[in-house]
Amino acid sequence: MTHPEFILTLSCVDQRGIVHRVSGFLAEHGCNIIDSAQFGDAGSQLFFMRVHFALEERSIDAGALRAAFDQLCATMGMTGQLHDAHVKPRVLIMVSKIGHCLNDLLFRYKSGLLPVEIPAIVSNHMDFYQLAASYNIPFHHLPLATGADEAVKQAQEARILDLLATHRIDLVVLARYMQILSPGLCRALQGRAINIHHSFLPSFKGARPYAQAHRRGVKLIGATAHFVTGELDEGPIIEQDVERVDHAMDADALTAIGRDVECVVLARAVKWFVEHRILQNGDKTVVFN
Repeated sequence: MTHPEFILTLSCVDQRGIVHRVSGFLAEHGCNIIDSAQFGDAGSQLFFMRVHFALEERSIDAGALRAAFDQLCATMGMTGQLHDAHVKPRVLIMVSKIGHCLNDLLFRYKSGLLPVEIPAIVSNHMDFYQLAASYNIPFHHLPLATGADEAVKQAQEARILDLLATHRIDLVVLARYMQILSPGLCRALQGRAINIHHSFLPSFKGARPYAQAHRRGVKLIGATAHFVTGELDEGPIIEQDVERVDHAMDADALTAIGRDVECVVLARAVKWFVEHRILQNGDKTVVFN
């Protein structure tokens, strides 16, 4: 018999007995723990926990379990969430004119490697409408040029917000979307928008960072995936990776290697988000791999 499965995540001030109370709560409500991870941060004095479990008691429904869990959180001063493990989060991807991350995410989605639904792709250019159509995903062209005036930007972002509401989006992925989001949109997306960029910041800003890095003779290139905040490229880091390069490689080779790293790092970050493995800890993250 297949039992409904859930993922519980929580954070609270560290204190004795949290694991005991949570595991006891699950046992009392007919649940069987499949896997569990926890972390106590000595710096922030906060405790973080993720539990994947099956609800085996047929007399207890999901609604009753959620209500009981909310009561436990209130009693212990915990911030917690209960997710249905069988529900695939809904992801909106945003892209501009560089498509390697979009292409990689779509392949992983179609292959079943990324447990998500993708109801929409948004771009300020038309370059990838055929790619979106090949996956039968609606493509929304919302033009926005660099340096557009504030009224144009606000109108474009209002349409993005409409799409988020219409499609009940859980996560926005900036897959090389080369526009700066307004502070208002960043606030609306707090904790549910992930960006990817090369790891040269702040050394090589602006256009053609790999060409800049090549001129400086770098020996490591990499990528960073992070949550989007109002501070440009300063959000809590989720994942990073690097690859070694050498003097024999030209700027095009560095770009190709860098883009491969970007794809892998972004895919990991998205997968961990939709599997509810990421908890924010101030300006940092706790990632239960």
